[in-house]
Amino acid sequence: MSEDPFVTHRGLLFTVAYELLGSAADAEDVLQESWLRWKDVDRGEVREPRAYLVRIVTRQALNHLRTVSRRREEYVGEWLPEPLLTSPDVADDVELAESVSMAMLTVLETLAPTERAVFVLREVFDVPYDEIAKAVDKTPAAVRQIAHRAKDHVAARRPRVTVDRTEQEAVVARFIAAVSSGDVQGLMDVLAPDVVSVADGGGVVRGAARRPIVGADKMARYLMGGLSKLDRPFTARPIWVNGQPGVRVEVAGELVGAVSMDIADGRIARLYSVANPDKLGWLDEEAALTR
Repeated sequence: MSEDPFVTHRGLLFTVAYELLGSAADAEDVLQESWLRWKDVDRGEVREPRAYLVRIVTRQALNHLRTVSRRREEYVGEWLPEPLLTSPDVADDVELAESVSMAMLTVLETLAPTERAVFVLREVFDVPYDEIAKAVDKTPAAVRQIAHRAKDHVAARRPRVTVDRTEQEAVVARFIAAVSSGDVQGLMDVLAPDVVSVADGGGVVRGAARRPIVGADKMARYLMGGLSKLDRPFTARPIWVNGQPGVRVEVAGELVGAVSMDIADGRIARLYSVANPDKLGWLDEEAALTR
């Protein structure tokens, strides 16, 4: 007996839902809803299960995105995507790794729901315009216009620097060495002068900045000051976060955060730190991301 197409394509469907929502928990909810709809479909009427399933998931994700938009507007402090533990293999697919990066997901948050769906389906998964039209209930001509507008919007905001994986890992290692040893100068050296740090504590984590911190000096003082107040052992170790080298942060063996970085010219240009405990549930098992 052949495997159910939903099971076969589950990694793809999760990736689509996650890129549309920026939340692994919400993506799982969407997959559950999509499975219930798929379960009742007459399979004999479905000629292309993959396309049909992507359509179902997209529709459910759009519905979900509209219902959570107010929740995000009322969020305390900065809202960042839910970080995923990924394998180094994800980075081998450069386009996939970029599409799930914290940098890209935060840019996608600035798109309207339909624009986001059209951009992701077209640019990341190369779905034909007529298929996207069926998923978002628009004409193919309208979808082309939306795709063009969304692509321009993203291009104006996405990081343009492509960094070699070895260089990324080296910068992360320097960052970890500096914060672990309390080396302020070492930290300053690895931060770009105009570095921007964005933290998501969900309003429940003491010490998590509720607004971005700009500048290496401010960032170094903020970070080292916070670490100096800890009364329990602190550890930072390298992991792969959303297809890029990142950092897992623990205090007394307990996971307290994950850090992702944009790197340019051998220094950290932007830091994304997620400490909201409700968003750390996907850092103990690798997420299966596929295109």
